[in-house]
Amino acid sequence: MNYQFHSLHPPNQFVSLILRPMAKTANPAENAQLKDIIAHAKEYGFVYPSSEIYDGLQAVYDYGAYGVELKNNLKRLWWETMTRVHENIVGIDAAIFMHPTTWKASGHVDSFNDPMIDNKDSKKRYRADVLVEEHAAKLENEGKVDEAKQLTAALARLLEAEDLAGVRDLIINEGITCPISGTSNWTDVRQFNLMFSTQVGSVADDASTIYLRPETAQGIFVNFLNVQKTARMKVPFGIAQIGKAFRNEIVARQFIFRMREFEQMEMQFFVRPGTELDWYQKWADVRMRWHLALGTPAEKLRKHDHEKLAHYANAAMDIEYEFPFGFKEVEGIHSRTDFDLKSHQEYSKKKQQYFDPEVNQNYIPYVIETSIGADRLFLLTLCNAYTEETTEDKTRVYLKFHPAVAPVKAAILPLTKKDGLPEKAQEIVELLKYDFNIIYEEAASIGKRYTRQDLIGTPFCIAVDHQTLEDNTVTIRHRDTTEQERVPISELHGRIAEATSFRRVFERI
Repeated sequence: MNYQFHSLHPPNQFVSLILRPMAKTANPAENAQLKDIIAHAKEYGFVYPSSEIYDGLQAVYDYGAYGVELKNNLKRLWWETMTRVHENIVGIDAAIFMHPTTWKASGHVDSFNDPMIDNKDSKKRYRADVLVEEHAAKLENEGKVDEAKQLTAALARLLEAEDLAGVRDLIINEGITCPISGTSNWTDVRQFNLMFSTQVGSVADDASTIYLRPETAQGIFVNFLNVQKTARMKVPFGIAQIGKAFRNEIVARQFIFRMREFEQMEMQFFVRPGTELDWYQKWADVRMRWHLALGTPAEKLRKHDHEKLAHYANAAMDIEYEFPFGFKEVEGIHSRTDFDLKSHQEYSKKKQQYFDPEVNQNYIPYVIETSIGADRLFLLTLCNAYTEETTEDKTRVYLKFHPAVAPVKAAILPLTKKDGLPEKAQEIVELLKYDFNIIYEEAASIGKRYTRQDLIGTPFCIAVDHQTLEDNTVTIRHRDTTEQERVPISELHGRIAEATSFRRVFERI
């Protein structure tokens, strides 16, 4: 495979490496917070640098025992929100490899580029548009809102006109310097295609080059008619998919926020032409409520309308979250018009039309897309959950996950290793383990075990003591408040099920 990013770094540079590209103007406290979160993620089994024993691979990460549980819970919550709550949305799982003409039809071969610029002194490479956007964000933080808006508008005009020389002039005229060297000794701006390519024995008579998909959406579009017919769907309806995607990012940074191998959760919603902007607004509102229902504070979320639209869109916005490194996109909502289906119809010579009995006509549906990065949602959830509480004598650190997505739902903790307490605790494990992810632990003092569960975000600790043997009651210790209550064992399943049910999220959307 034609991979071109074999940049290796020693594992002891894990945290400093992912923070290094951040601009010098970033808030030191924010840098420290991100550094703490990254260190916590590795120390407590959420995220590791990939192939660490071989010094790692830049911008590629592995999810540990608790990380994979958290990520799977987030994906399952999204999936069930789409396919269970909405009766007119079904799912698919399309292949990563697709016929190469797919990417010609979608525009990725010709247009899937980012503007790249190098600093001659530091030898570091950057996305030119990101340099300008970060400078605009700095101006906005300084209260120069009008200047920031003018700068982003100027960038949008230059990119729309494909005036790369103008983008370079804008960077120089604004005094934007390299965060590493501090100089403005820039190269020309060039376009950089983000797709990875590889070779196969035979895809078509005249082509052996195929691509690792840079998005999951096209697998939905090429299966539009298959799904519509076999699932007996009527417009408006949606197709959801979760899957891996791959992009050879110019600058992959900020931990798992921007990676070369990542996971997308996308839903394409097919609508009657002329109704797309109403559906666009409806889905933007629904998706914002979803994030709020999961416990994300309203003040840390915002909508950002695109000034420069993609070639396929007539409206687009991002839902942004305030990470320690600033407001960044987590989810995109796009009105993609009929571009994709029309283009695939043109290239494949197969009609991609739907007969609508309500209006008695054939048409190519318009599409509203919701696209969220599973890894970015994971990072949002981790940042939002990471809590430090300082009292007079100590600082308590815990992960305040919504119980519905917490990696471990409950820990069963016998007070001692004798007197029949471990055996009683194991009975409780058997009662709960088939419906919830449970941890059993008997080592160390009960206080230390509580602390360990706090650090991985377990919402409930269940202590089994000598009174349990007498009356079949246990002590539940609640993570967020550290309060304890005595309850019968017979109530445990119902209490945990109620607290961790996805329904509690669904009802708030």
